Amino acid sequence: MIAEEYRFDGSRKVVIREMPTCAEPSARKKDCTARTEANLAQCALLQEKLCAAGTEGLIIAIQARDAAGKDSLVKKVFGKLNPAALEVHSFKAPSKEELSHDYLWRLNKALPARGKIGVFNRSHYEDVLVTRVHRMEKGYAMPERVIGDKDFYKKRYTQLRNWEQYLYENGYRMVKIFLNVGKDEQRRRFIDRMELPEKHWKLSINDLKERSLWKEYDAAYEDAINHTATEESPWYILPADEKWYTRFLMSEILLDVLTDMAPEYPPLDPAEAAKIPAAMAELESPLE
Repeated sequence: MIAEEYRFDGSRKVVIREMPTCAEPSARKKDCTARTEANLAQCALLQEKLCAAGTEGLIIAIQARDAAGKDSLVKKVFGKLNPAALEVHSFKAPSKEELSHDYLWRLNKALPARGKIGVFNRSHYEDVLVTRVHRMEKGYAMPERVIGDKDFYKKRYTQLRNWEQYLYENGYRMVKIFLNVGKDEQRRRFIDRMELPEKHWKLSINDLKERSLWKEYDAAYEDAINHTATEESPWYILPADEKWYTRFLMSEILLDVLTDMAPEYPPLDPAEAAKIPAAMAELESPLE
C-alpha cells in the first residue's frame, strides 16, 4: 500500500516538521484520481458486506490544523459510500452538558453500531491537543487531585490507548488520520476565505490566532501520536497541500483496512433455506 510510508504504529517516532505536506514528485493527479475512484468502488462493495455481517465496526478519526481539508475529505471520499451504513460526527467545542461528564462521554455516545463505518471530524484527540496548548484543564470543574496532576496529559494518553484497545477487543477497528498541511498552503487557504464570498462562511479570525501557535501544536501532535500509535489503532500522517493526493491516500487506507477486516455476507439460516423451494414454487405460480 502506497500510504504505508505515512503509517505510524508505535514502531517508530514521528517528528511532524520532518513529514511531507506535498504529494510525492512521481504522483500524477489524473492517475491518482482514477485510482481513488476505483478504490472507493471496491470500498463500497466491502462496506455492504461489513453492514450485512454486522460483527465489526470501523472508526476513522480525522484530526488536522485549520483549513487542512477535513470537511472536503469527508465529502469527497466517504460521500462515495452508502450513507445508510455510515455515520459522520463533527465534534466542536464541548457543550455545558458535555463538560459535566468525562471527556470520552460524548465519543461513546457517537460510536457507530457494529456493521457501520463511523467518521469523526475532529475526535477524542481534541482533549490532548487544543486543551493542552491552551492549558484548558486548569478551568475544568474537577478536583485538584486531577487538574493539578503534573502528569495530567500523560495519563490521558494512557486512557486513550486503553480506550482504543478496549474498542478493538469489542469488535471495532480505529484508524487515526492527521492531515499535515504546510504553513504556506494554510496561509493561501485563509486568504481565499477572506477574499472569496463563497468561502466567507468558513472564515474564523480565531483560526489565525491558532496559526501563531504552530510550534506548540507540533509538540502536542507529536506527543499524542507517539503515545497512542499502536498496531491495532495506527496513525497516518497524510500530506494535505494537494487535496487530490490526500483523497487518494485516504482511499488506499480505507480499502486496506476493509480488505484486512475481510467481511463476508452471512450464510442463510438453515430454517429459512429450507423454505426456499416452496417459496420459489409459489412465485412461479401465476397470480389469480
